[in-house]
Amino acid sequence: MTEPAMQAPADARWLLLVYRVPREPTRLRATVWRRLKALGAVYLQNSAAVLPESPPHERSLRALRREIADMGGTAQLMRCDVLAGAADVTATYNAARDEEYEEILDKCRDFLAEIDKETAAEHFTYPELEENDEDLTKLRGWFDKVSARDVLAATGRRAAETALGECATALDTFADRVYQAEDRE
Repeated sequence: MTEPAMQAPADARWLLLVYRVPREPTRLRATVWRRLKALGAVYLQNSAAVLPESPPHERSLRALRREIADMGGTAQLMRCDVLAGAADVTATYNAARDEEYEEILDKCRDFLAEIDKETAAEHFTYPELEENDEDLTKLRGWFDKVSARDVLAATGRRAAETALGECATALDTFADRVYQAEDRE
């Protein structure tokens, strides 16, 4: 269950990770970037990423800081207030969530197109139903990860929730058709 989204107050506090990793091998930079992206952090500039302050975010960034040190790099983790431009930081954070929600919407459209294709072909089989059920489970898991990071009320959440509901309805309808095909055999 995800926590409800909230608006970031003007006095919201942030965790700021400023780091430097060796230029070579380049996989080190990619590793740090992937870890920060997975956490939902956004870059304010090169090697300076922020997350809304929370105990889980602090634990994750402290662990990443240690990992950067193990790579031969340096990192500082700071708790900070935005003195000017707070709305910009919040907007950047929410834009990143909205991009993730848009990716989910794209995958939902693909899912619905696949259901439509299999329905048109009258390919009402249990293996197809199982495959589609697994795909929907993955989409829901992805949505749960994004919505858990969406603590500042990004606007794309509702559309993604609606699309997932449409996918679930389409899968239920497809399942009914699979059951009907089985009954005719």
